[in-house]
Amino acid sequence: MEIKVFPLISEEEIQNKVKELAERISKDYAKSKPLMIGILKGAWVFMADLVRKLTIPVECDFLRASSYGSSDETSGTVKVMLSSSTTIEGRDILLVEDIVDTGLTLSKIVKTLAHYNPKTIKICSLLDKPARHQTNINIDYLGFTVPNKFIVGYGLDYDEKFRYLPYVGYIEIAEKSKK
Repeated sequence: MEIKVFPLISEEEIQNKVKELAERISKDYAKSKPLMIGILKGAWVFMADLVRKLTIPVECDFLRASSYGSSDETSGTVKVMLSSSTTIEGRDILLVEDIVDTGLTLSKIVKTLAHYNPKTIKICSLLDKPARHQTNINIDYLGFTVPNKFIVGYGLDYDEKFRYLPYVGYIEIAEKSKK
């Protein structure tokens, strides 16, 4: 099996968009101290860059959600593992996601967090893949819309590979021919 990565969004484009999103978030939450919850594993690179560009105080926490495992197709089953020891009740929550694909993961996370009675829940996602949506998700802060391809880089992976790339790309998988 041969995996090729094709660049889609450059490192410079990403950093410019992160700065733009940070400015909007800083303005919108100027009178609040939001709790940013990053969705592991993919969002940690994006969230780290985003936090460094904010001009407001925030608290950070993480939760784990998985629907892919080691496949390039979603299993359709979303597992949410809360690691948050931070109080959510009455807080402004900003979920930070790497990519919205089917929307099932975020829907499950929003429903799970709603049980803790936050003041608000908003979503910030670096990427959105609308061709794959299976549910209606409102992304309050969106970086880029991407085509219906398997996206890697800048924290996103394929079977734990390619997270290290400073840009966003897509992969194509080909079976190696036998000679």
